[in-house]
Amino acid sequence: MHTRFEHSLGVMQVATLLYDAICQKSAEILKSDLAYNKDGLGRDRQLVRFAALLHDVGHSPFSHGSEDLFPIRPGGKRFKHEDYSVEIIRSELRSAIEEHNLNANYGLDAEDIAALVEGTSKAKQPIFWRDLIDGQMDADRMDYLLRDSYHTGVKYGGFDLSRILTTIRAIRSRDGHSPQLGVSRGGWHAAEGLVLARYFMFTQIYFHKTRVAYDIHLRGALKELLPGGFFPAPSGLGLKSYLKWDDWKVLGLLAGGKGGSHGTRLRTRNHFRRVFDTPEVPTKKDLEIFERVKKKLGRLVVAEEYSTKSWYKTGQPDIPVIDDHNPKDVKPLSKYSSVVRGLKANNQIFLYVSPEKFESADAKVREITSHARSK
Repeated sequence: MHTRFEHSLGVMQVATLLYDAICQKSAEILKSDLAYNKDGLGRDRQLVRFAALLHDVGHSPFSHGSEDLFPIRPGGKRFKHEDYSVEIIRSELRSAIEEHNLNANYGLDAEDIAALVEGTSKAKQPIFWRDLIDGQMDADRMDYLLRDSYHTGVKYGGFDLSRILTTIRAIRSRDGHSPQLGVSRGGWHAAEGLVLARYFMFTQIYFHKTRVAYDIHLRGALKELLPGGFFPAPSGLGLKSYLKWDDWKVLGLLAGGKGGSHGTRLRTRNHFRRVFDTPEVPTKKDLEIFERVKKKLGRLVVAEEYSTKSWYKTGQPDIPVIDDHNPKDVKPLSKYSSVVRGLKANNQIFLYVSPEKFESADAKVREITSHARSK
């Protein structure tokens, strides 16, 4: 199976393994710096498992592919799926969490879990555990990289999870704040492998030309299907309406002939074709060629897609690497790994045309690009 439910179970399992490894390897820091005792660690273990299990419960149909249809929040920014997740936890799942008979042992409330998912100051537990849910070495990316790699039949997403579990540490922050999630010096290659696995999966799988094309059609079809062309906001009746939109409802509507021209292309698998794209990290000359191609193609262009991603943040919160023999020797991963240090943010642009116009469009592109290469 390759569904969001299996992924959520996997994230919970990986987060639990990471949590237990930290408790074993960094017991002194948890006790002295964060005042944990056995009962506190037991309670927060359940809290982390809940947050990991429910972090994606707010995903829209077909996950990230339809997030551009989330409404704009007050202030001008678009809602994210995490906004829906925390509202579902606080409302729809509250009684299931707080009134469960086993919760008498932990005293967890829905707000604790929601606060950990969104990383707010409302969280009673140290914000340190947030790194396990959303960080440079979080359980979410560890699971989806391995899971997606396996189910798509590629090896790009592989990394040494066992080594990370052996070398993961809670590392004291120099500014006196909550500890950071890092690795011992013996594990920096495993952390490097995680970063590279993410780079390869995005460039080879998630940003694949055909997969991007189907995102275009999914968004177009949903814009036809949704009232007003957008999902409702994550509150009150809007949230209840949002929860009715799942994969099965959309698939049923598409099978029934709904979704406009994009729905038709999804049903017949007659997707748009990529006719031109820039390099992953385009130069000034690359962008000039892109503009010339775009102008030459004119109305033949039916979609312009951007694949942008920063693979690793070399500032804060750079993954800290500690020397177990000298705890004061803490350096960021980018100081150890020249490969990670040299990774540049992806800024690729794709131009798509309809399959019926591909040959004529491709001829125009070849004319421009061959002329550019001859200079």
